[in-house]
Amino acid sequence: MDENKISLRTLQDFISKSNLPVKEHIQDLLSGLEDRPGVYQFYDKDGMLLYVGKAKSLKKRVSSYFQKEHHDSGKTTVLVRKIADIKTLVVDTELDALLLENSLIKKHQPRYNVSLKDDKTYPWICIKNERFPRVFITRKMIKDGSEYFGPFTPVKIIHTLLELTSQLYKLRNCTLILSEENIAKKKFKVCLEYHIGNCKGPCEGLQSQEDYDQNIKDIRQILKGNINTVIQHLKLLMANYSEKFEFEEAQGVKEKIELLERFKSKSVVVNPSIHNTDVYSILTDEDAAYVNFLRIMNGSIIQGHTIELRKKLEEGQEELLEMAIADMRSRFQSDAKEIIIPFPLSLEMDGVTFTVPKIGDKKHLLLLSETNVKNYIREKQLQLEKQNPENKTNRLLEQMQKDLRLTELPRRIECFDNSNIQGAYPVAAMSVFINGKPAKKEYRHFNIKTVEGPDDFASMEEVIFRRYKRMLDEAQELPQLIVIDGGKGQLSSAMTSLEKLGLRGKVAVIGIAKRLEEIFYPGDTAPLYIDKKSETLRIIQQLRDEVHRFGITHHRKRREKGTVKTELSEIKGIGEATAQALLIHFKSVKRIKEATLEDLEAIVGKSRAEKVLAHFNKSTP
Repeated sequence: MDENKISLRTLQDFISKSNLPVKEHIQDLLSGLEDRPGVYQFYDKDGMLLYVGKAKSLKKRVSSYFQKEHHDSGKTTVLVRKIADIKTLVVDTELDALLLENSLIKKHQPRYNVSLKDDKTYPWICIKNERFPRVFITRKMIKDGSEYFGPFTPVKIIHTLLELTSQLYKLRNCTLILSEENIAKKKFKVCLEYHIGNCKGPCEGLQSQEDYDQNIKDIRQILKGNINTVIQHLKLLMANYSEKFEFEEAQGVKEKIELLERFKSKSVVVNPSIHNTDVYSILTDEDAAYVNFLRIMNGSIIQGHTIELRKKLEEGQEELLEMAIADMRSRFQSDAKEIIIPFPLSLEMDGVTFTVPKIGDKKHLLLLSETNVKNYIREKQLQLEKQNPENKTNRLLEQMQKDLRLTELPRRIECFDNSNIQGAYPVAAMSVFINGKPAKKEYRHFNIKTVEGPDDFASMEEVIFRRYKRMLDEAQELPQLIVIDGGKGQLSSAMTSLEKLGLRGKVAVIGIAKRLEEIFYPGDTAPLYIDKKSETLRIIQQLRDEVHRFGITHHRKRREKGTVKTELSEIKGIGEATAQALLIHFKSVKRIKEATLEDLEAIVGKSRAEKVLAHFNKSTP
């Protein structure tokens, strides 16, 4: 790596030697840039580092910042205004530039660069840097020469690996300092772990360092995913024992081989031929990108990690993914010869093949990586929602706004539905959700007044007009979204009323068809289909279920009240109070019909009892 001839100077230093203004100073620097790969650094007038970037061609990339037609981002424009000096470092390849960029960003953390947020609590397997090394789980990495393998997600993987290694090799778990001197002086005695067969007693010299180190070597290969290498070693060892007629030792090695074979068969998630491969997937939103990394050896996932990249200058997916690849390969010392990615990259790496799979096992791995990203985002959201429940509400409303293409958050939603049986007792109902939750005190029901017969369209038109005419008259705040339960016909009827009231375009309105859960918009013949598992559709379905329940309950009450009027209240000389007294006592009209004169007389008197009895006897064929 050669440093460019352009040296780092603060603006004050430059001005003291030249009368050139800042713009001319920058132009001088740009004219001296080379058409080679490298890293560029932008500084402000006080010499503070603002931004670090990499380029295939320093001349083209850095010059592009100062061409106004390229400034689509307001943040980039602000950055360029602050640039007072430029420093560049020339390297041999684009990969070198990418790795150097990653290193400088981590070291200096410039204000306008992507910031890496990483969860440091992932578990690792540590092989301790000591004589007769211990192997254990840790969530803290100490730079003392120890080896760390991982991180492992889900955590189940790490426990499975440790369980396997403990069955194969009997290692110590004590913290004794097993130096040659201490063992020679017999400072230690074997503990219970030795007596129950979990340790071979290196503290008393009962296990040689050479034998112990071979066990550690095998464990290291297992943790790297090279299980076949360990199996081949054990097969040679078993054959060696057999030739020496040490059949008991040979049987012990054979059992280890069988255990490894079983583990290998269970751990393979795809074709075992997929070996020494890295998988990357990325999901982005307005503020951040989330990148998942999986390490594949012999068809098995031996490593998994997800990082979060906070955007600063509206960076694209390609740039963010390249940055993540450089970080992961460096951090986990990956030497994978193949990298599976979701879309093509311009990045080139010697000896490495980039694959964008369409079908097959590699596509399965890419989808698995994407699932890990989604799980990471969901877990992060759940943690934030536990800390602040209001975050959940805002996230839900923002998702609904996005899914339904609304101009504002749907904090209040009103949903309407009609209910009638062959035109009898027509009613309508309205359910209300506020901040994504039912507001049952706000529910309303409507008795249809102007429509005769089973006409859902006319009924919907009446109800919508009555509801929002009253809200306008009373200066009430209108909802952000109106949901009409029904297809294009009911939606059109609702819009007719809203247009009469001058509300068309002022309130968002959608219709939902029952059969295929289609969302319709006014004036648009093509329906919108929302993901069946989305929270947005779940809320709309809940609104519809609530309005159904509320409407049917009201309709049932009207039918029951109508039945009382027909059978009792319409008897000449029998009023509502008498009908109610009879129903309270006899519980139903059927029992009233079956009652004797004496039974009726005891409740409503002789005169009314005779009228009720005469009416029912007359109506009985």
